[in-house]
Amino acid sequence: MTNPSSSPAPSIAVAIPCYQEEKTIAQVVADFRKQLPDAAVYVFDNNCTDRTAEFARAAGATVIREKKQGKGHVVTTMFEVVTEDILIMVDGDGTYDATAVHRLLQPILAGDADMTVAARLQQHSDKSFRKFHVAGNQLVCWIINRIFNSRISDIFSGYRAFTRECALTIPITSRGFDVETELIVQSLYRGMVVQEIEAPYGERPSGSFSKLRTIPDGTRVLLRLFLLLRAYKPLTLFGSLFIGLLLVALGAGVLPLSELLLHRHVASRATAIFAITCGMLAFMSLSLGLVLSSVNQRLLEVERVVIKRIRRSSS
Repeated sequence: MTNPSSSPAPSIAVAIPCYQEEKTIAQVVADFRKQLPDAAVYVFDNNCTDRTAEFARAAGATVIREKKQGKGHVVTTMFEVVTEDILIMVDGDGTYDATAVHRLLQPILAGDADMTVAARLQQHSDKSFRKFHVAGNQLVCWIINRIFNSRISDIFSGYRAFTRECALTIPITSRGFDVETELIVQSLYRGMVVQEIEAPYGERPSGSFSKLRTIPDGTRVLLRLFLLLRAYKPLTLFGSLFIGLLLVALGAGVLPLSELLLHRHVASRATAIFAITCGMLAFMSLSLGLVLSSVNQRLLEVERVVIKRIRRSSS
């Protein structure tokens, strides 16, 4: 039997998605090379028109260009290209603390987590977040925690670590900043263990700017969340719709029903038609949720069987 203590240490890669980060990228690369001298450092150039790629190479990183614009496309390529055992993803804007990477790695190295996330909401300055970003973050976390019975506190953190298996298992369909939401939802849906560690979150240095647009990207995140819940938690989504429509139908149907019982005649015909329509839509929603949930369960079972067979063939 092989002695576990003699097993080689897992290989680690630091992957940094970048768009116009010439002010910060060299320092970010240097900081992570200092903390993890044996790790490979990749900078993913998402069509930068400044000197981001040049400064990244000079700092010792391997630069990979992603021509499809959007962070979601970068993460997709990142998961395909990086082959190390553990992948650390961190934004190149210089707001994340490189020294926290050891705490980020600890649960994965111990075999206690498939993904770890550096939660920023406990240690940050007043200027770290733009207006409404914290409230939006908490709203999305509340929805996801209620549906998946999880305890996520910072869903939009750009500082994460993944096992290779986790990275290969998660299918990415997002194109932009909604990719962080998809990473969490896809992982929780597949039963992966996601743990958070607290890490400080700093301000962007002078001359650096955020690419996140509050209203457009916030709307995109909510739409992505709805689509993900429709795809992966259809019974929860359509079951909630069933309850809402049924309550509306019952409320609207009180008057027509009372008229029918007391006078054997319905004067509020429009209200009656509205109540019946809502009732029909309610049960249609429930039926749709049940069917989609059953199909979803079968697809998840097929996915798990395929993954087991791939593991056996590769072992």
